[in-house]
Amino acid sequence: MIATRIIAIRHGETAWNVDTRIQGQLDIPLNAHGQWQAQRLADALALQEPLHAVYTSDLKRAHQTASTVAQRMGLEAVPHWGLRERGFGDFQGKTFSEIERDLPQEALRWRKRDPDWAPPGGGESLLSMQERVRATLNELAAQHPGQHIALFAHGGVMDMLYRMATGQGLQAPRTWQLTNTAVNRLLWTPQSVSLVGWADTSHLEEVGADASKEF
Repeated sequence: MIATRIIAIRHGETAWNVDTRIQGQLDIPLNAHGQWQAQRLADALALQEPLHAVYTSDLKRAHQTASTVAQRMGLEAVPHWGLRERGFGDFQGKTFSEIERDLPQEALRWRKRDPDWAPPGGGESLLSMQERVRATLNELAAQHPGQHIALFAHGGVMDMLYRMATGQGLQAPRTWQLTNTAVNRLLWTPQSVSLVGWADTSHLEEVGADASKEF
């Protein structure tokens, strides 16, 4: 079976990334630095192998990043809800310190990465998110055998893709980066997904890579 080559990219920086505020599925736009990151990414990718398709989370911060790249390549950024960030329920809009203060028991379960736990207020469990991301990856990649596509999403989605490609469990401690606009390369077949390269931020070297946290 012919493989699909994928670049998976987290959106550019937002004001809430800087504040360590949980965005989840709230629709937060890029800040000025995030717009700069997206433009630098578009410039870099335009010099590389052409893409056949660009897919993106329908949330603004990812869609803005994807559209900057797609327009440079004469493509359309196609939104897909399955690429959204994890739903964080009552955590959304709060900083990490506010969650620890206001919801200490729930914060503990979050830190332990309990696969079955979902944030209160309609949040999404890690198991549920994993199933969603896997199904979306399979759906989109299967449409492009032998081609090269881009997926624009969020820190939580990048984390899931890395775990799938390396066989890491949902509770394994994270030792990999989830940098804004870093280029992550995967190879997909119907049988498996494998890691080709991770966290390439060479296009950001002018001012240093941004390593703000996920969400």
